[in-house]
Amino acid sequence: MALPALIAYAFVTLIPSGQGAVVAFSDWDGISSSFELVGLANFERLLSDPRAIGAFGNTALLAIVVMLLQNAIGLALALALNSAVRTRNLLRVLFFAPVVLTPLVSGYIWSYILAPQGGLNSALRAVGLGGLTQDWLGDPRFALGSICVAIIWQFSGYSMVIFLAGLQAIPVELTEAAAIDGAGPVRRFASITFPLLNGAIVINLLLTLIGGLGQFDQVIAMTNGGPGTATETISTTIYKIGFQLGDYAYGTALALVMTIVVAILAAVQYRLTSRQVQ
Repeated sequence: MALPALIAYAFVTLIPSGQGAVVAFSDWDGISSSFELVGLANFERLLSDPRAIGAFGNTALLAIVVMLLQNAIGLALALALNSAVRTRNLLRVLFFAPVVLTPLVSGYIWSYILAPQGGLNSALRAVGLGGLTQDWLGDPRFALGSICVAIIWQFSGYSMVIFLAGLQAIPVELTEAAAIDGAGPVRRFASITFPLLNGAIVINLLLTLIGGLGQFDQVIAMTNGGPGTATETISTTIYKIGFQLGDYAYGTALALVMTIVVAILAAVQYRLTSRQVQ
């Protein structure tokens, strides 16, 4: 019964992935019939390419910042909306609503908000804080941080939902017993809630880390990797090198490196979450 699905999966995913892995060790340009294996030449070039190294640095910084802040905000929202707030269902919908937007649309929305004459700078001028206005997406000091803000705004609700599921699986009797014994809210969170949320925390941290490493849409929509290469990520670099500059083999080598990194993180996630289930 599973054979047709396995054949389709192999045809759509496994075979192209294997072909791509072979191309990473060649000099193929993606168009001509000329094909010659060059060993590790593309990977050696990667180690000395300042553009690729900078993209790896930007990607790592973006992924770590998004992972930490998105999960902190998502956990705070989940804790607040897990209480007996009368409007909690409406608030859950409102905080989750940005998740249903495509990342590209979200990126374009934020590019208008953060434009020199956009909503943020206009609001700062309106309240007498014109000195704080910046070219948020055109200044290398703020561009990558601005993209992080856009990602966190869109996906904090996603982390919130996972944390809410974890909170609702914690037996109420445990926190009630701790409260009767005199434990305050902070002590109950540190001694009961946080340890029992470990599975949800692991899942959220690794999902957001992997998502940050593969970030493409918001970057393309908001800055296209600029100014200069200040916001280039591995995904945007692969796209530009492989499809715009036509250096297909080198772009595929970058993609293979990123695939290996994501596969390692996915394996770590599986090991950690399987331990929680046991």
